[in-house]
Amino acid sequence: MDGGSTLFNGNLPVGQNDFDPVGMLEGPRKTVSLEYLTRFSDGRVPMCCDGHVGIWRKTNTLIALWMEMHRKTRQLTALVIASCCVIAGVIWGQDPPTNPVANENATPTTLVSEIDGQPTLEELKEAGAQRSSYRREQNLPATGEAPKPQLETFQQTIRPILANACFDCHGPDIQEGNIQVDTLDPDLAHGEDVAWWLEVFAVLSNGEMPPADDVELSDEDRAKIIDWLSTELQTASRIRRDSKGETSFRRMTRYEYNYALQDLLRLPYNFAKDLPPEAVEEGGFENNAETLHMSISQFSTYRELARKALDRATVRGDRPEPIYWGVSMKEAAASEWAQQESEIAKVREKHQDDPEKTEREVQRVLKKFQNRHSRTYFQNQTTHRTALVNWRYPGAKYAWKPVDARPPVPEMSDTVAILPPRQRLIVELGDRIPERGILRVRARAASLRTEGQQVPSLQLEFGWQASNDSHASVRISSADTPIEATPEHPEFYQWDVPISEIYPRNLVRNVNKLGDLPSPSEYVKFINSSVSRGDIQIDYVEVIAPVYEAWPPDSHTRLFGSTVALADETASAKRILGEFMPRAWRRPIRDSELDRKLVLFQTIRNQCDDFETAITEVLATVLSSPQFLYLAQPTAPSEGNTSNQFALATRLAMFLWCSLPDQRLRELARDQRLNDPATLAAEVDRMLADDRSMRFSEHFVYQWLGMQLLDYLKVDRKVYPGFDPTLKEAMQQEPVVFFHEVLRQNHSVLDFLHADYVLVNERLAQHYGIQNVYGNHFRRVTLPPEYERGGLLTLPGLLAMNSDGKDSHPLKRSIWILENLLNDPPPPPPPAVPQIDLADPEIAKLTLKERMADHRNQAACRSCHMKIDPWGIALENFDAIGGWRTHVNKQLVDASSTLFNQQELSGVDGLKRFLLEQRQDQFSRALVEKLTMYAIGRPTTFADRAELERITADVRKQDDGLKTMIKQIVLSSLFRE
Repeated sequence: MDGGSTLFNGNLPVGQNDFDPVGMLEGPRKTVSLEYLTRFSDGRVPMCCDGHVGIWRKTNTLIALWMEMHRKTRQLTALVIASCCVIAGVIWGQDPPTNPVANENATPTTLVSEIDGQPTLEELKEAGAQRSSYRREQNLPATGEAPKPQLETFQQTIRPILANACFDCHGPDIQEGNIQVDTLDPDLAHGEDVAWWLEVFAVLSNGEMPPADDVELSDEDRAKIIDWLSTELQTASRIRRDSKGETSFRRMTRYEYNYALQDLLRLPYNFAKDLPPEAVEEGGFENNAETLHMSISQFSTYRELARKALDRATVRGDRPEPIYWGVSMKEAAASEWAQQESEIAKVREKHQDDPEKTEREVQRVLKKFQNRHSRTYFQNQTTHRTALVNWRYPGAKYAWKPVDARPPVPEMSDTVAILPPRQRLIVELGDRIPERGILRVRARAASLRTEGQQVPSLQLEFGWQASNDSHASVRISSADTPIEATPEHPEFYQWDVPISEIYPRNLVRNVNKLGDLPSPSEYVKFINSSVSRGDIQIDYVEVIAPVYEAWPPDSHTRLFGSTVALADETASAKRILGEFMPRAWRRPIRDSELDRKLVLFQTIRNQCDDFETAITEVLATVLSSPQFLYLAQPTAPSEGNTSNQFALATRLAMFLWCSLPDQRLRELARDQRLNDPATLAAEVDRMLADDRSMRFSEHFVYQWLGMQLLDYLKVDRKVYPGFDPTLKEAMQQEPVVFFHEVLRQNHSVLDFLHADYVLVNERLAQHYGIQNVYGNHFRRVTLPPEYERGGLLTLPGLLAMNSDGKDSHPLKRSIWILENLLNDPPPPPPPAVPQIDLADPEIAKLTLKERMADHRNQAACRSCHMKIDPWGIALENFDAIGGWRTHVNKQLVDASSTLFNQQELSGVDGLKRFLLEQRQDQFSRALVEKLTMYAIGRPTTFADRAELERITADVRKQDDGLKTMIKQIVLSSLFRE
């Protein structure tokens, strides 16, 4: 190579005079050098030279010496390779081979493989880990520069309003509540008064200040202050993030708000269904502080949602009387038996003159009545007669009438309803189901499985029909219920469903009469959810509504206590608020905060009919306060800084439970014990062992992997007639249960690249072609070596969501791998990129791979697609719904591809091998960064680089466990400070 040639041939060529591995250059050239060297050291920028392997091997000793220098500073990587290239060319007159090592992880002895056989993928995990740079080096810290705030709006607009409305009571002469507004530093990013500004934000948003008998603050002026403060809080979050590596404040996401209310009120309701979905930032996460803005209209929505939530948790007046439905299959089948008897009578009458023929015809009819059916049917277990279950909605002819007293449960009947797999039994209940309380549904059932068969399951749905061709039906059972009882000993199975959580309900209830069209009637539907086998029999169904185990219910007494001292309502209000506010605000409350709420209670008490209504209004202000809705982040630990401890407890609970800290976390924060790393690590273990950790798995996986794409996937049923809602639901659950299994067992995160097991239920096992898996619950199944499965790359849901619903889509799959797994998104396409013209007959007859190659050969497309396409082409053996295939249109699938660095990928096995051999560090670092972004609620910056590198190194040295990774993130300064 001569002095004027370019050393690299990627998108950012660096001439020999520009080469600056130690970062000494200034200006744009320095940026290019660092970016290019980083990408080169990760194996993402190809070398321009090629040559003979034998010549290159002779330089291994020299490279080993240079690699010692590389271990001390990452930036020397390019210098090492460049020097070796030059030396090899000078000494032997030949160039080294093309990119003999894909990244800096490889040691000199593995630059050229000396292995004669092909190792297994599990062996490659260990071999690749041994080459990890994170296991043998410490990375250099990085620094960043923070932006500056803009404060002109405050001086020109906000301060005059505050002076008029606040300074008389909170100014230089009087400081009520120990707050002096005129001296508050408006620089929320760098000032010391952020907590006081939050207080101002809270009292103005809730209308608590100014007092009603004091200065009037117009709605327009109030809106100006709130808008300015809301904007400044967001600005301060960004500035503090850049300057200190932290986010000051963010509001809860929709799902965090929902879980927080569920845990606070201990009710399993969907409190956030009326909130709009969150915006998704570029990294894919919904809990990004930069997108979680708040407007005045949102505050009013939160106030209304808080009031509704408290109304659902509390009750008024006397206990509602329940009504009962008792539905016997013997009674339900009576009309069917009568119809059969009528048919037999007609046969006897027709052949009454020929007794022998009469008997033959009667026996023929009786045999017909004993047929088994593929649909739900009645069976008389004495006569063995069967009859299809008939049900029609119009006219409410099949609606059972409720009674006011609970009917006695009958003895086991000889008539049962039998539900084959995927079939349903509808019990229509009319229009008297109430609005609140528990809907209790009980069914006496048994399974009809033979020995060796798996246990079938029941699901429960609720529905109604507006007409013959229009209906609504929603699942109201939280999980499948296995039916293990035998026909000899049937058992009652029970579902308790909050009626207020059933949505939608019949819109013409209390409007139309039964029998009208549309009918106001509603029903419950039992579904045998087994995929392939196992009938279920039901002989009796009981429905009760509304059910209250106690009155007032537990949710009411948890808020108000068992009694309220009406003689001293202020004392009762103080007790209730004193218990509720610290739990809701996740910290001890000040006397002045409690006093303000008591003043509010006294102000509105005369406007309310009773004590409960008045205190509920005050509690609603607690739940619509920024102290509840916003999450204050920890600052640098300091002795006696208990507020930081409570902020840390909140961040930990939001990370692992998506909710509020429990009593133990609050106690540890109060005792200032969360600063202790051992205590913090123990809390991570405790919290991940709790069932609430499944929330973390669900929401992180959904956002990390971009699974909203699967929600909206439309599969062409003509091409894939076997694709059904059961399969799609299993596809949606599989990545979550897989992630949770790796987390629970603290397995290596490399299992996400390849695992020798899968988590499947019966429907997914059918899709995989795995035998002898029955039931709808997920379980771990070890894979034989010949199965091309294991890891995220082969999960059918993730493959399907990156298709067009009709055929695979290598480009989508490639981009998904780069963005979500390797955190290396490709650049956006340039303008005026030519499209693949399928109208061209020459193009249309090409295979998909050939079309992509033709597209890639166009000058405007070549540079990007060379780096993108191979990743997805390697997955071409998987069709649009993630099924394995070897042929497409009678042509053998060609899933081989070549990366930009001439690395051959032979199908999914080759892709896994490449990732496990050459990209372990990149994947581990990417997952650390994704988890950290989710944990701290903000994108990472250049200032975070050193800490992210340290976390990754610690995890890699501890065998890459997922739980270990989460612990290291929690213990890091990024999370704790």
